[in-house]
Amino acid sequence: MNEILDAVPVLNRTEAEQALDQLAQRYRAAGGAGVKIVNLVGTQAENLLDRLPDSVRTGLGTATEQALTLAVEAAGKSRNVIADQPAWLNTAMSSVLGAAGGFSGLPGTMVELPATVTLLMRSVQGVAAEHGFDPDAESVKFDCVRVFADGGPLSHDDGSDLGFISVRVSLSGVAMKKLIATVAPKLAVVLGQKLAAQTVPVLGAMSGAAVNYVYTDYYQQIAQVHFGLRRLAIDADISHDELVNGLRLRLGKS
Repeated sequence: MNEILDAVPVLNRTEAEQALDQLAQRYRAAGGAGVKIVNLVGTQAENLLDRLPDSVRTGLGTATEQALTLAVEAAGKSRNVIADQPAWLNTAMSSVLGAAGGFSGLPGTMVELPATVTLLMRSVQGVAAEHGFDPDAESVKFDCVRVFADGGPLSHDDGSDLGFISVRVSLSGVAMKKLIATVAPKLAVVLGQKLAAQTVPVLGAMSGAAVNYVYTDYYQQIAQVHFGLRRLAIDADISHDELVNGLRLRLGKS
């Protein structure tokens, strides 16, 4: 299946450089989301996981891997029923989910987690389609999962980890399972921080809504960078590696 949905326009070098500047600005903006969360919960990000019971922390990796596996298919099937939504509506829907989970405490947040991961995946697929890629293509599904390899809004590197935009490995069912198994532990830390933030005393449902809002906005922005680079490589006929290096230079990460 061809991953490109529409015709390929042509950009000149100057236009490509301007587009890359915009992607760098978007990447920086996404990295600032963690500050909102830290201010919200009033604690340091590295202490959030200590709020979770041992049983939750130990099982979070497996739960995340299962949620991510189900989300790839569930989000894809939902596209046949519900059209892609604007980014603001995705964040609003995610906020409602977070509020419901936060209102119910930790048990509620654990039930909410798979739904949130599916919504995040669906949002990322929508960004892929926005850039002209077919979310049903196996290569695009693979790329959608790779978006979650980024550190998340509470990452200490402030959005400087560009590993998620590296070149794809060969595609197969086995490769997808391996990718999910690789991404899941990192995403588990992100989701663990999210769950812990939602259990902050007093804030309750308000915390859950705000946390989900920030996380959904973050991954939508990261997806814009990811698929923006993929599309720019096609439109400007510039290698993806060259564009990644250009993005690194703009971010001061040589």
